[in-house]
Amino acid sequence: MGIKYSIDELIVFRASKEIRDGEMVVIGQGIPMAAGVLARNTHAPNSVILTEAGIVGMEPFKVPLHIADVSCTRGYSYGCDMVDIFTSIINQGYADVAFLGVGQIDRYGNMNSSYIGDPDNFEMRMMGAGGAPEFAGYSMRNVLTMRGGEFVNKLDYFTTPGYVDGGTSRYDAGMPEGSGPSVLISTKGIFKFHPETKEMYIAGMHPGVTIDDIKADIPWDIAVSEDLEITELPDEKALNMIRTFAPEISMGRKLQIEIVVNSVLKVLWEVAEKQKGEA
Repeated sequence: MGIKYSIDELIVFRASKEIRDGEMVVIGQGIPMAAGVLARNTHAPNSVILTEAGIVGMEPFKVPLHIADVSCTRGYSYGCDMVDIFTSIINQGYADVAFLGVGQIDRYGNMNSSYIGDPDNFEMRMMGAGGAPEFAGYSMRNVLTMRGGEFVNKLDYFTTPGYVDGGTSRYDAGMPEGSGPSVLISTKGIFKFHPETKEMYIAGMHPGVTIDDIKADIPWDIAVSEDLEITELPDEKALNMIRTFAPEISMGRKLQIEIVVNSVLKVLWEVAEKQKGEA
């Protein structure tokens, strides 16, 4: 039997492959951070991880709960304020890669992480922009991960630029020549962008997934590469690293919720029993 893995572990493993040794990588929480730490502990030991909060060159021991989590200070090279992260590093072009999670995405890699529905009467509010517009705008490559997001013809809200209207429109708008989304990794496959039109196409699929499975989620007639990638499966070493660093990612959301609920119920029961004994 093969090694068992979750879809989140597969996404972390595949995303980590996008980091090259020696690169400076801007990363947030969750799956992107796990991918960055995995890369540093395998094929890219000289890569540098930094966060929006101003912590540079860190070696976190767990997935941070937020961008200024104290776990980010483990092994860090230096700290600066949020203004410096943008003005002295990001906007100066020193960030090689930005890892971003996707809520909604269109065919040119533009993203929405703000609202689902009309912003004046929205159905759901997402995490918001944060530093994503600047990260995506000024980093040379954007690695995108989508876990539960959706493909749309038109974003409900334009939060973060991809290739804008395609072609040269991104660079005409003032963003660095050659920058932009390089890959999107979803729960079903791998997507890249045409070098001239900048439109998204299917570049690969995860084991057990078909092209029809992928196309079922996409509202436009998406192109398919003639040389499809089949996602490499994580090996035991990589899985052990992911599970040690980010057990909450490995266990999945459903199990996380179940464990939290059971823990809360246990505490409430113990409190109730203690109160009964004191009565």
